[in-house]
Amino acid sequence: MTTDVSPEDFTVTAGDRERLRGRLAAAADAEGLLDVAYRTVDSPVGPLLLAATTTGLVRVAFEREGFDEVLESLAARVSPRVLEAPARLDAVAAELEEYFAGRRHDFDLPLDLSLSSGFRQEVQAWLPHIGYGSTQTYREVAEHVGRPRAVRAVGTACATNPLPVVVPCHRVLRSDGSLGGYLGGLEAKSTLLALEAAA
Repeated sequence: MTTDVSPEDFTVTAGDRERLRGRLAAAADAEGLLDVAYRTVDSPVGPLLLAATTTGLVRVAFEREGFDEVLESLAARVSPRVLEAPARLDAVAAELEEYFAGRRHDFDLPLDLSLSSGFRQEVQAWLPHIGYGSTQTYREVAEHVGRPRAVRAVGTACATNPLPVVVPCHRVLRSDGSLGGYLGGLEAKSTLLALEAAA
């Protein structure tokens, strides 16, 4: 007895691989084997990499940073158990979509601030106090956190913010009103400020 079997019977489609990847990620998460989950989303400022620990959102990265480099850094600094597991980041993706549509002015997400420490973390924790559609200067932020002479250190804290967009360092400008720097590039900073001004 012979059975007709063709190579097509064993074809693995992209959808098959995606479903298998999803099942593996869910199983790893359920077993406590997944320390950092990540996914990418499209946005008006280009693709964004989102990464979360079990504590909360730990990293938002712009494409220009190099997603592979960002994931390698997370593996070195947080845990090597990093896996693409979009489900853990569904709430983050939904809030970002609402923000970019102009329907959300504040983020209500658990954050993992472990990638910053000391004064940088203090500044980054204060930045959400700058209201949607508002801006402050680096000097004003320095004054608000009680270190009025630490203007350059505030700039460094903004430049190293691991959670851009969600922690709104784009709302901090130079004293002369110019943009200063931005991890995602000045075009992205301008886009975010224009989006908030138009809402």
